[in-house]
Amino acid sequence: MKTSQIYKIMVTGVCMATLSACTDLVNDEKDSVVNEVAEGGFAPVNVVESLASAYKDLSTYSDQAGIYALGEHTTAEMIPPTRGVDWGDNGVWRTLDQHTWDASHSYILSAWNALNQRAYKATEIIASNPTAVQKAEAQFLRAYNMYWVMDYWGVVPFREVTQGVNDLPKVLNRSEAFDYIIKDLEEALPNLPKKGPSIANGTASKAAANFLLAKLYLNKAVYKGATAEGPYTFDKADMDKVATYVDAITADGYALEKDYFSAFSSAAKTEPIFNVQEGTAQNRWMMTLHYGQNPSGWNGFATLADFYDTFEAKDTRIGKPAKKDGTQFSGISYGFLIGQQYDEKGKAIIDTRTQKPLQFTKDVPLAGAATDKGIRVIKYHPANAGKYLLMRYAEAYLMKAEATLRGGNAAGALTQVNALRTLRGATALASLTEANLFDEIGRELYWEGFKRTTEIRFGKFTTGTGTSVKEAYTVLYPIPSAALVSNANLEQNPGY
Repeated sequence: MKTSQIYKIMVTGVCMATLSACTDLVNDEKDSVVNEVAEGGFAPVNVVESLASAYKDLSTYSDQAGIYALGEHTTAEMIPPTRGVDWGDNGVWRTLDQHTWDASHSYILSAWNALNQRAYKATEIIASNPTAVQKAEAQFLRAYNMYWVMDYWGVVPFREVTQGVNDLPKVLNRSEAFDYIIKDLEEALPNLPKKGPSIANGTASKAAANFLLAKLYLNKAVYKGATAEGPYTFDKADMDKVATYVDAITADGYALEKDYFSAFSSAAKTEPIFNVQEGTAQNRWMMTLHYGQNPSGWNGFATLADFYDTFEAKDTRIGKPAKKDGTQFSGISYGFLIGQQYDEKGKAIIDTRTQKPLQFTKDVPLAGAATDKGIRVIKYHPANAGKYLLMRYAEAYLMKAEATLRGGNAAGALTQVNALRTLRGATALASLTEANLFDEIGRELYWEGFKRTTEIRFGKFTTGTGTSVKEAYTVLYPIPSAALVSNANLEQNPGY
């Protein structure tokens, strides 16, 4: 009899719609990944089909909720304002912004389930007699998904394919998970194909594995720290490894794009390391554009004035104006959208709800925001968007710069950062500190989905903007209540 893998959400459909306020858990469910092992044991999966499915699953990272929301809405560069009855959603967005989430938060649960499900799918592939290359790809995918679980929750449940429905997954602590992920990547690396930059890079490669290894070692002090909230001590040997892995990516032909916004377009040539090939990047513009613009967006997320003000006016990353030449979507600017907005023919847009000119403002409250409040952000432009990026070279470049600084070579790191700033049209820095490097990372990588990880590494996650007190324990998310019910090996993170 064929093995059946069942991925369960663990809450009723009625509860799922309003999970942030739901406390009725289904107590007889198993863990989010359940392997029903038949009498004959594990039945191998179709490796080719399962790998293709696993790559398609990466589209979950481009959603505006779940994994992405946990990485951005909790930080000081994004705000999810409630506009009348819009974006209330039982407080799921506001609680992320204010660090007041709890173990029943729907996006915390959905991210937990999605990531653990995808990690287990990779384990199935590895256990199904794949070729050496297929095994390496599956190990990379397992490592990638386990990385996010480790980063967000500090523990990683792990289920073997031979376990039955009544066997509870073991739980790796953060240090153990780090070591496991490193082992997967190191074993996979020799058998992964060498690929240069391409918007078609939707499968694992040496560059993608080197990127993830660099990211792991850059954050090793966080993942191996005595306490999740720090302080963290960065070892020079780890920083040297970051530089080595990034140098390997560079050697494969990757480089910074000369035009900043081309990295996010279908014309990207030198930066794409790993992309989502399934679907489009449209959630990134729909979640921020006003409904009076073309395309008509959801009038949602904005950036904060304090973050916007870290840019020089001549920094090309701040944006470029809309063409307004009559072609489709040519009324939309690139980068930060502030002030009067125009249609494709250059005519000022009027907000149909207020009957006033649509002028995006710096000020934006978390609750009760008018439809025009908040600076909007466009990196993927609807006129020429490329595939959604999970890894791009500019992040690797800045990882090396940070590792160089933390390794004691401030002069070398300054040279790297100023080369980037010159390319972006910004004034060269006179010196490099952790503080201005943090700002530079923000200017280059804003809204790309991992600001939370950067803020934690720099000790800024619980000291950012906002009205509420952000407690130190919020550097880890709570284990979802439903997961605790299903797996007695899990223990709730401190503070929850």
